[in-house]
Amino acid sequence: DYGRIRPWCRRCDDGARIVAGPDALQLHSPPPLEQEDGAWCARFTVRRGERVAFMLTWHNAWRDGPAQRDAGRSLRQTERFWRKWGRRYMQSNPWRDEVLRSLLTLKSLSDDRTGAVIAAPTLGLPEIPGGVKNYDYRYTWLRDATFTLYAMIHSGYHDEARMWRNWLIDTTAGDPARLQPVYRVDGACRITQQKAHHLRGYERSQPVLIGNKAWRQTQMDGYGEVINGVHVAHEHGLAMHQEDFDEQIGMVEYLEDHWQKAGTGLWERGKHVGAYTHSQVMVWVAVDRVARLIENSTFEGDAARWRALADSIHAHVCDYGFDRKRNTFVQRYGSRAIDAAALRMPIVGFLPADDPRMLGTIAAIEKHLCRDGFVWRYGEEDGEVPEEGSFLVCSFWMVEILVMLGRKQEATEMFQRLLDVRNDVGLLSEEYDPGSGRLRGNFPQVFSHVGLVNAAHRLAAD
Repeated sequence: DYGRIRPWCRRCDDGARIVAGPDALQLHSPPPLEQEDGAWCARFTVRRGERVAFMLTWHNAWRDGPAQRDAGRSLRQTERFWRKWGRRYMQSNPWRDEVLRSLLTLKSLSDDRTGAVIAAPTLGLPEIPGGVKNYDYRYTWLRDATFTLYAMIHSGYHDEARMWRNWLIDTTAGDPARLQPVYRVDGACRITQQKAHHLRGYERSQPVLIGNKAWRQTQMDGYGEVINGVHVAHEHGLAMHQEDFDEQIGMVEYLEDHWQKAGTGLWERGKHVGAYTHSQVMVWVAVDRVARLIENSTFEGDAARWRALADSIHAHVCDYGFDRKRNTFVQRYGSRAIDAAALRMPIVGFLPADDPRMLGTIAAIEKHLCRDGFVWRYGEEDGEVPEEGSFLVCSFWMVEILVMLGRKQEATEMFQRLLDVRNDVGLLSEEYDPGSGRLRGNFPQVFSHVGLVNAAHRLAAD
């Protein structure tokens, strides 16, 4: 219970059994254990060439503990599994090792029963040390859908992509009006948030939040993420069934009447509810992909109806999400703020990267949101960027955009700079602070690693 319960411990012949409510731990310890100040201690000598193996295993408290296993054998089995899995990545590119490290991270953040991919395995690691943005990321966000599928499919991991696609379809089926931004890995909807007042927090960053209330928000981009994810999977040979197509029709029928609904946007800015340009772009993606599917497959539907709706949404975004005086797309309608989410527009096919409106937007992002070679995710109305670190996935999006514009040398240099901020075992968090040279936020972050994989593939393919 996050440190609230003092466990009950008793010594066994080969170690100790530790119980706290419904949870129990079985500790196998070759040297004898002694109790000191409420803690179990063991003192022993390890000589050169010797190994001493401790095993700590969780089980339900109402069941007997697990049978003792051979630690060396378990370690060898684990290593064989991951090496075999890694050999499935067959692509040859200059950053193969770095991509494979991120793919291993992506796999380890995937639930092997449901296929769901969590954002990060941690909670409470601050975006600003000593600040209040200390969220719980141990859940599955729809915003990760399309780019995770790209990373998996283009890397040759079709089984994992199929499980992730199936989780998306099953979890979001039903009433389109009740689509959530975030779910539990088993597809459950309710994610109660509480403040852990008894925890000091990392570098005294409080409150430590358990759970995530973002599940209650409205984020209109989710419809585009789901439909585009299924569309990408279908384009790369993962069969789509009639019921999958029917679910997409249900979503676009809902969007036909509600596509201008206000929300909190990709970055979950709860105090700034409105029509976010990126959200409207992803609504267009949802309708465009359904129209395209009907036009180019055996699925039957009113392609003209959905193409007309997609065109209307596209024109609306270009009218209301674009600041003509400054020649840039803005964060939300009526705002002057710049948002790095606009970098996704060419990636999802909304506009070509060399469209004059995109060139103006990219120039504005480079001027206002770039510092020390990294990209911040958004600016405020007055042009200031928040105190948080640079948002790493935005920098990877910029790498892709630079490649699309033919600025390959700049893209390569930026990509290498991003690789250099990984820690000693190749992992990335959500953010990076160039000033202090520190990774920030929950860790490792799937969004950052997916961004790395896709940027590397874009660079290698050019």
